[in-house]
Amino acid sequence: MVALNTRHPLGTTGLTLPPIVFGTSCLGNLYQALPWETKLATVREFFRHVAPPVVLDSAGKYGAGLALEVIGRCLRELQIPAAQVLISNKLAWKRVPLRGAQPTFEPGVWADLDHDAVQNIGYEGILECWQQGLELLGGVRPALVSVHDPDEYLAAATAPRDRERRLQDIVDAYRALNELKARGEVQAVGVGAKKWTVIRELAERADLDWVMFACSLTVMTHPPELLAFMERLQRRGVGMINSAVFHAGFLTGGAFFDYRRVDPATAAEAPLFAWRDGFAALCARFGVAPAAACVRFGMAVPGVVATALNTSKPERVADNVAAVAAEIPAGLWTALKDAGLVDREFPYLG
Repeated sequence: MVALNTRHPLGTTGLTLPPIVFGTSCLGNLYQALPWETKLATVREFFRHVAPPVVLDSAGKYGAGLALEVIGRCLRELQIPAAQVLISNKLAWKRVPLRGAQPTFEPGVWADLDHDAVQNIGYEGILECWQQGLELLGGVRPALVSVHDPDEYLAAATAPRDRERRLQDIVDAYRALNELKARGEVQAVGVGAKKWTVIRELAERADLDWVMFACSLTVMTHPPELLAFMERLQRRGVGMINSAVFHAGFLTGGAFFDYRRVDPATAAEAPLFAWRDGFAALCARFGVAPAAACVRFGMAVPGVVATALNTSKPERVADNVAAVAAEIPAGLWTALKDAGLVDREFPYLG
């Protein structure tokens, strides 16, 4: 297969990205501990199917830093020059010793870890996470940095005053990240969150070069308020990356919707399954893989330059790359609108 070589500017950062960003949570033993050979093969496939520089999205939270360690080791073993990779490191969690049988930061999510992680947001805290990330990567310097899941940090507030304190922690963290950028240590500062309204809130308080939406802009969910916000970001020159376009795998047949297990027998959740059944039926009628339809819909909004996709199977990397370049018949979008599965007023498709 010829490597995908299409690239688009990420806002005004000076960086260009391919239409696919590779997620790396699986390298941190998300849900299962993958053999080293599988992890190495997965990273090798990234560079086989996309022309460099290849973009890897990671975080200190992924396996309490394990994913970062694995990335560094893979790059060394595969002899990948630094110029051929762009790393995005989402900062907010710091590796600490494991003192019990299981890590405390996300019980039941990460498998066979040798370390724990603690949240570390604020001016000094985020710089500690940045430095630790450099050490875990073995000296490879991330080009993109952000504060990891600020929406979850704010949601943990116990009172309005506590939320204001937490918001100030995040603003202070961005002050530190922009100082790194001013010194030339990173190239772009961004934010990623599952709640797009928190991204909107932070965009008013922090100097952002790029944003990553998760579980927000999908073929199932695309509120007009979000589209209006994205138009404003594009006018400001803020680059956009989309992620979690399958709602954590649900739209392509998974049992979890936005990272929680759902039950078709539950009245409140039955409509999710009805939507998915109708979507799958129309995709089949037009001969389109549901995954490809999800990806291409999420890239239709002007200003979205890439989609972040994750897999724990090396053989699936090629499928993910194919999805970002898939040709989707226009009739599918019209049919989805006619069926009430996509908002009829969605302006970019159908």
